[in-house]
Amino acid sequence: MLIKTATFICSNTKISALPTANMPEYAFIGRSNVGKSSLINMLVNQHGLAKTSQRPGKTQLINHFLVNDKWYIVDLPGYGYAKVSKNSREKWEVFIRHYITKRESLQCVFVLIDSRLEPQKIDLEFCCWMGEIQIPFVLAFTKADKQSYDKSKQNVNKFTKALSAWFEETPPYFITSSEKGTGRDEILQFISDTNLDFVMPVLNTK
Repeated sequence: MLIKTATFICSNTKISALPTANMPEYAFIGRSNVGKSSLINMLVNQHGLAKTSQRPGKTQLINHFLVNDKWYIVDLPGYGYAKVSKNSREKWEVFIRHYITKRESLQCVFVLIDSRLEPQKIDLEFCCWMGEIQIPFVLAFTKADKQSYDKSKQNVNKFTKALSAWFEETPPYFITSSEKGTGRDEILQFISDTNLDFVMPVLNTK
């Protein structure tokens, strides 16, 4: 897939303010500081489209980016560690759950996992929740350039093995590096293929 345009559309915390659900959407989520914004920027080949930060928990809104005027990347707040109040964090969690479970045009969720780490309980639990609510998701293992490919693959295998305790079939995965562009073509091809099956939701206009 050739990326011609990628444009920031809106940030918000209100389901009612989301763009009309008339195009495919792909949500990106992961633990705070997993490299989500960097991965999004790499995919669309725009350095500053999604704002990156060294401060975990900076993304506190749902951000929509329109790609090629045909589909959306949706940047969701990270889960896990964040220096915010418990009340604020709980509000995000309710909003994220509402978006993931109710958004008619959501095609797939990319769950980002740090490839440098052993399987983390919080990541496994989130994937299991996605399975329970039957939302399609894939795994994107980030920061593969920070270590050898063999070490990344070892951690990927450990994670998918841990998931196999809950899933009959583990979800597809991509090994990525935002700095080297690893995984870009594979992810964009996956999105392109998935877009072909998009069915326009029946929207409630009342």
